[in-house]
Amino acid sequence: MTDTTNQNWWNTPYDDLLVQAHEVAGRRIAVITFNLPERRNSMSEAMTASWSRLIQDLRMDESLAAVVVTGAGSAFNAGGDLSWIVSQPGASVSDLRTRMLAFYRTWLSIKTLEVPTIAAINGPAIGAGFALALACDIRYIAQDAKVGVPFTALGLHPGMATTWSLPNVAGSAVARDLLLTGRIVKGAEAVTLGLASLCSPADEVVGHALDAARRIATAAPVATRLLVTALRDGGHATYEDALQWEGLAQAVTLTMEDMREGVAAAAAKRPPVFRGR
Repeated sequence: MTDTTNQNWWNTPYDDLLVQAHEVAGRRIAVITFNLPERRNSMSEAMTASWSRLIQDLRMDESLAAVVVTGAGSAFNAGGDLSWIVSQPGASVSDLRTRMLAFYRTWLSIKTLEVPTIAAINGPAIGAGFALALACDIRYIAQDAKVGVPFTALGLHPGMATTWSLPNVAGSAVARDLLLTGRIVKGAEAVTLGLASLCSPADEVVGHALDAARRIATAAPVATRLLVTALRDGGHATYEDALQWEGLAQAVTLTMEDMREGVAAAAAKRPPVFRGR
């Protein structure tokens, strides 16, 4: 089988996506921008194919520290393009299910990255676009950005794991409210509901996300990756599971040069230089 991954993702064109690399402490932050502003950055077929390829390429980069996702123009991401469903009224349930599962898994593959991911929600994030933001580890949102999952208003059952991700992020009460009513909320309320961590003017959202990514990039990489694993998908099932994981993961980091460097840097009151070993 031919390996189609490209570790030089920062020099590679991706249809309907802009990709930039920021170098911090010898590591890379990927900034991914949905680049279809004339269609409010909705998930075109070309963008979906590019996303699949880009996530594979990012997964191969051992220097990757964090990922920031945002949108070009005034929108974050307006969700899936459902015009193909309207154009195929005779499609079977089986065929549609197969197609939708492939679509979900492609976009939610961001969860397979072992580094922190940050959604900089600069504008509307609706339906599948909001589901993508919910799949990220951290969300920062613009004051005027609108988010929501109004699937039932279109005659659709919710998709892209929103019946799991919304309760996981914001709790059952908020999830039931937003999924059943389809109501749209804006930045400040999104923070109040626990859907995002920080609200700011739209032109500052990416800056806040990059500041967070830089802090992550200067932290110990192995400890960070272990922590991402511990926190993903709702965290540990039980208190004892958490103790068992932390007992092992912390023991691993206690044996590393990075731990000794972190302690020495703290004692000397200087920034640490971590090397991932």
